[in-house]
Amino acid sequence: MDRKELRKSKKKRKRNRIILISLSLLLVLISFGGYLFFRTYQAANETYDDLGRDKSELRQKEVSISDDPVSILLMGVENYSSGDQSGRSDTLMVATFNPKDEHLKLLSIPRDTRVVIPDRDGKDKINHAFAFGGKELTIQTVERFLNIPIDYYATVNFDGLKSIVDTVGGITVDVPFDFKQNSDDRVAEKLQFYEGEMELNGRYALAYARMRLEDPRGDIGRNERQKQVVEAIIEELISASTIMKIDNLAKDLESNLETNMKLREAVAFFRRYSDFRVSNIDQITLEGESQYINSLSYYIPTEESLNEVKNELRNHLELESDGNMTEE
Repeated sequence: MDRKELRKSKKKRKRNRIILISLSLLLVLISFGGYLFFRTYQAANETYDDLGRDKSELRQKEVSISDDPVSILLMGVENYSSGDQSGRSDTLMVATFNPKDEHLKLLSIPRDTRVVIPDRDGKDKINHAFAFGGKELTIQTVERFLNIPIDYYATVNFDGLKSIVDTVGGITVDVPFDFKQNSDDRVAEKLQFYEGEMELNGRYALAYARMRLEDPRGDIGRNERQKQVVEAIIEELISASTIMKIDNLAKDLESNLETNMKLREAVAFFRRYSDFRVSNIDQITLEGESQYINSLSYYIPTEESLNEVKNELRNHLELESDGNMTEE
């Protein structure tokens, strides 16, 4: 074989190696992408529950999170993973998203808020609705309280929140002051928090979001810390590094989350709003004060603040004004 043919042979072998390596990389990417899709789809099937309804009773027609202004009820539920429907919703947050302004409004409802619970006598704490009728009754109660449709919901238990935070590598929050808070596990350890920026694992993140007794601002302060935790989790979830943790996240979701959002809806939303940032989240505060009624402590929203909150949420959902109606 002369030099010319030898050079051609070497070039051919080199080209074949490049093609082989390229095809191998392509196959790896396709396999990995297929695996990600499979794990996500599998997790979505495990977590999906439409509650037997196509839409809220307060909607005339179905809406889509990708195309319409929608509302989402987030429920942090105690004892949910064990199937214990007598648990209570420790955290209730209502989010509205409008595709026109690409902003998300976030309202934390204090757990002791005194409301009418459908088909129950008198008024009670809003977090008791879950104990009386699970997520279905909680949705109905929030809809009646705020006079808005709840289009989507998501429930996550304490273990789920801790696992998600740990899986994404922890979160960073700005602690407003020094305080201690019991952990939620059997150890019941006093966890110490220090004023300033602090990195939290799942155990600390849950305690940080739940504490209220040592906060001079009461439920308002608790709501602000819950918003911090939600924003920090969102920040981590939309980061590029999270895609490598999809397997563990899928496991977290399968056993700890339930929602009526379909996989195709979630995928379409993230494709369309892939540049969404936490700076697009606006916090809404429900002003009020604590009162003792029949020896029980309740959070009583002011009529003015409740009406303002109702109208702000309804306007963001492009619904007619509430008309300053108060709950009977």
